[in-house]
Amino acid sequence: MPEKGAQFVAKDHILSFEELHRLARLLTEKGGVRDIRITGGEPLVRQQIPRLIKMLAGIEALEDLSLTTNGMLLAEHAQALKDAGLKRLNISLDTLNENVFQKITRRDGLEKTLQGIDAAIECGFESIKLNTLAIKGVTEPEVSELVRYALERNVMLRFIEFMPLDTDRAWQQDQVFTGDQLLGILQQQFGSVEAIPRPDPSQPAEEFQVDHGRIGIIRSITAPFCNACNRIRITADGAVRNCLFATNETPLRDLLRGGASDEALMAAIRGCLADKAKAHGINENGFQPPDRPMYAIGG
Repeated sequence: MPEKGAQFVAKDHILSFEELHRLARLLTEKGGVRDIRITGGEPLVRQQIPRLIKMLAGIEALEDLSLTTNGMLLAEHAQALKDAGLKRLNISLDTLNENVFQKITRRDGLEKTLQGIDAAIECGFESIKLNTLAIKGVTEPEVSELVRYALERNVMLRFIEFMPLDTDRAWQQDQVFTGDQLLGILQQQFGSVEAIPRPDPSQPAEEFQVDHGRIGIIRSITAPFCNACNRIRITADGAVRNCLFATNETPLRDLLRGGASDEALMAAIRGCLADKAKAHGINENGFQPPDRPMYAIGG
């Protein structure tokens, strides 16, 4: 079931694999990009997605290639993705309760997601991380259960503070289940919770040693990491965005299809990056979320 308010676009509005490959090659060869993540929406609904992964994995300058998924189609695609060259996976898992899953996602499918996680583990990806939205009144009852689930499977669970990118535009500050509140529960349930220094300042998650494994907390609301952010996003329909919360974006699709040179494309991308704001501004008066919801931007 699609998200409420979800909008579908014509196929010819979406970048082809060849167009995505060209942009990826440009960004690695001329823009210094070394890591690429395929996101959505849900990337596994795109037909022949392993072919795109193989194309991107063949870019010599690329060092890391990962994908974010809701996991519902992962069981049937995991091995093909691994064989195509995908190195890492992020899988959304907000709950282990079927009723809560239906409330959050507006569809059945928790069991398919859990099967997808197990299939990915069996395939032996370099890294598998589980992403959990931290929403007050929703996440709290399951914090310890979710952590134990991840620890038992030797994968990292990351809690992400709830951001104003929901489809319904119903986000409120008091819905944010904060990183500090999460740490309080973890200390109560697991005792020692030891902070681990970030290996890279641009890494969004703070990591903590819990029991015999690690968990992550992304404090996108209460402790934003905008100053260290080095990410850009290219939407499925060919626009480049310099921030999840940007109110403007730079279209590239017409340039690509109009015969623009590599230099012209890179000039447009660099112009977009030059306009990047100092911070997302969520905690400032007058903040307005972007017109696109998360599923239309890419995480």
